[in-house]
Amino acid sequence: MRQVPEAGSISSAAAQRRKARRMSWLLLSPGVLWMTLFLVLPMLMVLYVSFWTQTTFTVEPKLTTASWVRFLTSPTYLDALWTTVRIWLLVLASTLVVGYPVALFIGLLVRNKTLQTVLLVLCVIPFWTSFLIRVLAWRPMLGTQGAINMILMKLGIISHPLEMLLFSELSVLIGMTQIYCVFMVGPITFMLSRIDPNVIEAARDLGAGFWRIFRTIILPLSMPGVVVGAIFVSVMVLGEFATAAALSGRKTNMLGNIIVSQVGSLKWAFAAVAGVILTLLMGVVIAGLLKVVNLRKEL
Repeated sequence: MRQVPEAGSISSAAAQRRKARRMSWLLLSPGVLWMTLFLVLPMLMVLYVSFWTQTTFTVEPKLTTASWVRFLTSPTYLDALWTTVRIWLLVLASTLVVGYPVALFIGLLVRNKTLQTVLLVLCVIPFWTSFLIRVLAWRPMLGTQGAINMILMKLGIISHPLEMLLFSELSVLIGMTQIYCVFMVGPITFMLSRIDPNVIEAARDLGAGFWRIFRTIILPLSMPGVVVGAIFVSVMVLGEFATAAALSGRKTNMLGNIIVSQVGSLKWAFAAVAGVILTLLMGVVIAGLLKVVNLRKEL
């Protein structure tokens, strides 16, 4: 016969579940409080300020949509939005093209854990210096009398210096790719290092070539790392302003540059509009990337 659980055991199990739920909420409360105070409330405040009335040098808490209309109808600011999206896509693609082979070598071909660590440390050595130093260091490299032009001329590839290398959108792409490439390398290397070598060896024994192994085994298993790296790169590139200002000679305006210039002009409401749009753009990008791979399941 089926044994019926006693009432005491049922009440004891229910009490334990209630205790576990209380403990869960207790553990979550510091993080929830922190995120509420320093993320949710500031974002709501920025959204609220974006509807304030902006005059030449002052802002008043009278709700209006004038700043939103100005942003959404201005070709200058819409062009800055499109420039931000374009540069983000190009930098995301370039960091993936440059970073994936490096991660493939470190994570898959190098099996010695100590050597892997050393190679990853070498990748992050540039971060031991100031961000601005790393950005400004590209100026003497990309200038008409810079190292790159001199090398190309010595090799006979060009006959005169290339002026397009500096103070252009190309220089911004080069600088951002170098700065943020390591954020693509790290997560992909981690995922590639988890691949069992026996799986690849079995595929070789079955007659699969490199490209088929890469397409059916390596690439799918590394996709969580690609998505994590893409999120890191996207968040930082979309919020960029210093690299664009330093390497483009202020010829390339991103949303971050718009926010900085408006804050400097004390136009808080308009800066808040640009900030809200930038936050929404980041949210859409991150949500789209998270749809590619179920990170909770894969990691």
